[in-house]
This record gives sequence, C-alpha cells and structure tokens, in this order.
Amino acid sequence: MKKWTFAMLLIALVLFGSVIGFNLFKQQKIAEFMANRPEPEFPVTVVDTKTTDWIPTIQAIGFIEPNQGVDIANEIAGKIDHIAFDSGTKVTEGQLLVNLDSKVERANLKSSQAKLNAAESKYLRYKALYKKNAVSKEALDESEASYSSLLADIESQKAVIDRRQITAPFDGEVGLRNVFLGEFLSAGTTIVRLEDTSVMRLRFTVPQTQISKIYLGQEVEIFVDSYPDTAFSGKISAIEPAVNYQSGLIQIQADIPNNDSQLRSGMFARANIILPTVKDQVTLPQTAITFTLYGDNVYIVREDENGDLRVTQSVVKVGERIDAIAHILEGVKAGDKIVTSGQVRLSNHAKVRVVENDTLNVPAETPML
Repeated sequence: MKKWTFAMLLIALVLFGSVIGFNLFKQQKIAEFMANRPEPEFPVTVVDTKTTDWIPTIQAIGFIEPNQGVDIANEIAGKIDHIAFDSGTKVTEGQLLVNLDSKVERANLKSSQAKLNAAESKYLRYKALYKKNAVSKEALDESEASYSSLLADIESQKAVIDRRQITAPFDGEVGLRNVFLGEFLSAGTTIVRLEDTSVMRLRFTVPQTQISKIYLGQEVEIFVDSYPDTAFSGKISAIEPAVNYQSGLIQIQADIPNNDSQLRSGMFARANIILPTVKDQVTLPQTAITFTLYGDNVYIVREDENGDLRVTQSVVKVGERIDAIAHILEGVKAGDKIVTSGQVRLSNHAKVRVVENDTLNVPAETPML
C-alpha cells in the first residue's frame, strides 16, 4: 500500500513539474520573441499647420419672420357677396379682398342722406330766425342737435359699410384663401394670411456675455435647411434693451433682404454674427483633435535622432469651431505636422509612418445607401 501511494505521489509531482516547466519555457520564448520583435510602426495621415486669417463668429439659432404679417379677418359678421383676390397673388395696400353683403346698411344710409337736406335747411332757417328773435333758443338747439345727430348717423353707417369691405392693410402676398363666395362669416373668421416678404427678419438670442461684441448694422450670415449651400446676408437692426433675468439672454433682430423670395416665414435658421477678422491664426481639422477627460489633445509628428518619425502628445486649447475646422489658441504652432487620422492606436513617442488617405475628404455627392 505504501509503495502504491509513493508511486502516485511521484507521478503527480512529475505531472505538475512538467506543466510548470512548460509554462516557464513558454514565457521565456514569448519574452525572447517580444524582445527581438521590431517596434510597431503605425500608419497615420498628417497635415502641416499654417497661419491664416480667422473670422470669428457668434452662433445662434432662430426662426424667420416676415417684415409684416397678419391673418386677415372680418370685424363684423356677414355673408360674402364678392371675393376680389386669388390665392398666392400679390396685393397692394388698400386693395379690396372680400366684400360682405351690405344691402341693408346702404339702404339705411340712403334714408339718412335723404333726411339730411331737410334737417340742414331747418337748422339754417332757425338760425336766421333766431337772429331776428323769431324763434326761441331751445328751438334752435333742437334743430342743431337733430342736424348734428343725422350727420353722425351717416358717418356711422358709412363706417359700418366700410368695415364690411375687407382690404389689404399693406403691400404683400396673400396665402391660401380659407373662405368661399356666399359663405356666412362670424366675426373674427380668418380669411387669408397676408405677408410682406420683401425683407425678412430673424429673431434670435445671445448670452449677455457677448453683448459687448454686438452692435446695430453688424453683418450676419443666415443659413436655412432648404438652401444649405447658400448664405443669406443680413444686418442687425434691433437689440432688446433688457436682458432676460431668468435666462441671461438678450434678443437680437436681423433684417435679411429677400429679393428672390427664397426665405419663408417660420423657417428654422442658423445665424453667424460676423466679428472682426483675427490675423495669423492656427487652424486644424477637427478630426485631428482627440477628446479626453483631461482635455483636448493632438499628436505632433517629429523626427528623432535616428531619423524615425515619432509622435508627441500635446494638450491644446480650442477656441471656436466652424464646420470641420477648429481654431487653435494654444498648444500648436505654425509648421507642426499634426496627425489627422490613425490616433486610436497611438501613444506618446509611438513610431509612425505617414500615408496618403482620402478617407477624410468630403465627397462631392452623398453616396447612395
């Protein structure tokens, strides 16, 4: 029994010893392989930094509004007996749009006008007789009151008739008609939308910390999704005198000429308020910047004493970003070679090789999926 136990222990020791020896042998060979392995060389694309003039902007968003815009509605109820416009046409100030039936009002006006001559003659006659002491002052006052009351009734009836004739309050373009001939309209019914689109307006907000950079007449570039490649030029026309104490924002209004009628009210728009140009500034593609919890970094490619290309990680201070370009305030100087792609596998002092790659180039047309 003791011999059998001793044999089993001996076999177990041999087995464990062989496993341990094999692992030590494998680790030694791996270490030798890694020691003799050539240093990895990572492919990257680079860009040479240059100084350029930078035009800083203040970015904001808002909605396009017309120069003037109103929903045309009737003040009093009535039945439509004439429509004098077509949907989507140009109208001028004072042009008749819709006429409501006013036969009763016109008849009352004629009745009052028929009584006017008699009332006027009576008043003038009493006035002459009063000078001769032929009538009392009371009779003169009554005739004058009757005459003045009739004049007021005529003016009132004319005003009622005018209110039944709905006209354009200003030059502009009407939208889609919402009423029909013969329809009875209750007071306040929206008939059509009228807008003056010769000049459009953009109302937006900016932080109060930026107000010192904004002034009347300042140029603004406006972009809308309908025309993504077109920059509409405008100028700041009004600045709200008060800052919203809850949000710390101040409202700004910019006027935009709309000669081609491309802009429509209600459009969502992005505004770039143009600030004075800054000379000799360093800019980089945004793909060159690596974002980490410790700040923004770039990899600068330099040649070491052996002629190999190696990267050095540099912390940068980024200013404004416009589209794919970032304004670099600190950390990079003109003439540095900056890695624009391939940063994922890089670390400080890693060996790299520069390759040509057009992956980051924006295609002329969006590829079909």
